[in-house]
Amino acid sequence: MNVRPAGGASTPSFRIGEAARRAGVTTRTLRYYQELGLLPPSGTTPGGNRLYTADDVDRLRRILELRDVMGFDLERIRLFLESDDRLAALRAEAARGPSDARRAEMVVEAFALNRRMQAEVAAKQGVLAGVLAELRAKVVRYRETAAELGIDLDALDALDALDGTDDRDHGHDHGGTRVP
Repeated sequence: MNVRPAGGASTPSFRIGEAARRAGVTTRTLRYYQELGLLPPSGTTPGGNRLYTADDVDRLRRILELRDVMGFDLERIRLFLESDDRLAALRAEAARGPSDARRAEMVVEAFALNRRMQAEVAAKQGVLAGVLAELRAKVVRYRETAAELGIDLDALDALDALDGTDDRDHGHDHGGTRVP
């Protein structure tokens, strides 16, 4: 199934190499997403070369965001893209001034799509919260062991300041300063 953005796509203008470069991926990655139906080209040259639009590049960036930032698998990415596409179609329909009855149907559908997407994000947050809790529990154990061995882990705070991390037990008082 090809998942395509709804409405007003721009004119195809980038060959595959340029579209890949603009999104910071390889042409192989772009072809892979095409094979999966997530990002078919918007056109082709007479010689059969794929052509992409600025909207296609934005869609590719959305795929990368869902993959890299959110950590979603391909099925979740497809779900988000389908939801994004349907929401765009509903916005386009709303701009045409549908009847109040149709607007009511549309808002219920948009609400359901949004809730479905929220549920996916919440599930991912739950997994990440579990991983973070495990890491924090390990820090407590490391601090206990370090204290038994006479090691001052707070001396590592200078390193934390350099790299922007904080491995202290969050929420506890350490030397008069509250750990965020």
